[in-house]
Amino acid sequence: MSAHMRLAAMVRKESLQILRDPSSLAIAFLMPLILLILFGYGVSLDAREVPVALVVEQPGAETERFVSGFGQSDYFVPKRFYSIQAAEQALRERRVQGIVWLRSNFADNVLDARGAPIGLTVDGVDANQARLLQGYVQAVWFRWLEAYARSRGVDLDVPVNLQQRIWFNPAVNSRNFLVPGLIGVIMTLIGALLTAMVVAREWERGTMEALMVTPIRIHEILLGKLIPYFVLGMGGMLLTVAVAEWIFHVPLQGSMWILLLASALFMGAALGMGLLISVVAKNQFVAGQVAIIVTFLPAFILSGFVFDLHSMPDAIRVITYIVPARYLVAIMQTEFLAGDVWMVVLPNLLALLIMALLFLALVRRKSHKHLE
Repeated sequence: MSAHMRLAAMVRKESLQILRDPSSLAIAFLMPLILLILFGYGVSLDAREVPVALVVEQPGAETERFVSGFGQSDYFVPKRFYSIQAAEQALRERRVQGIVWLRSNFADNVLDARGAPIGLTVDGVDANQARLLQGYVQAVWFRWLEAYARSRGVDLDVPVNLQQRIWFNPAVNSRNFLVPGLIGVIMTLIGALLTAMVVAREWERGTMEALMVTPIRIHEILLGKLIPYFVLGMGGMLLTVAVAEWIFHVPLQGSMWILLLASALFMGAALGMGLLISVVAKNQFVAGQVAIIVTFLPAFILSGFVFDLHSMPDAIRVITYIVPARYLVAIMQTEFLAGDVWMVVLPNLLALLIMALLFLALVRRKSHKHLE
């Protein structure tokens, strides 16, 4: 039997095993859908509909106009309190996340150089949420102040006129940032688990030993296992991209061909990691645990999917360079939000190519056609 026929037979055998094994199809297609829905709808870096306490000591026309700005904002759910003590108690009980306090002489000193007597107290348990809430309150205050000055025919004396321009994600929607990065994390889990657990299962059942006594060569065994799972992983990637565009409405600004190339290189690295784990572990439980710890957790934490790499300590940032998901997440986020930025895409594609070759070479080195 020729090498071509042996490889085709191995690919056919693995393909039939995939079709008969619901767990492989679930890992490739069902798990990405579940993760995308959970993270896409459940995880958000935006502060929206934040409950905030409003305390107005002396109600009047001006205070009511200011307070109405909170009700018209998508960021706040205003709750009126008639004393600062009651509002502070609500803050302690986590019923509100901030307090806006308009004191009795608010209306008299709005345009005073010393500023109107307004107090802002923010729950700082979540530092990121606190900073966002502070900025949103200041924006409401500044918009009201401008309208108030115009109604009085007075120019608002602002030393610096800030004009903002937001590139790539003008809606400032964190979902547009999270979902493309999540595709990279999901592909890490798909590639590593598919090969690590399935091949380890063959070691447990003894079918791998049966392959060892056949004329098929070790590189044909490896290719026969890589090709079907590569196709399955790429199918899972196309599914996640479709969900990102059609369900979460994340715009794809760049080229689909670049996404396919980056995903193909990354799948080579991920499948190589999975095969390497299975060769070393040879046990489903151990292989699954190692795959999650060695591939999924670094991809989740050290890839830039959620946490900014530049804000990490130098020692940790150095470690991120050996995490393949770092490079795929960078390409995914760039292609979805910014387009074909070659200064970002090309270095990351090169890094993925090196990673794929490295892990596949390690697998070939560790794989032998004997049981020792």
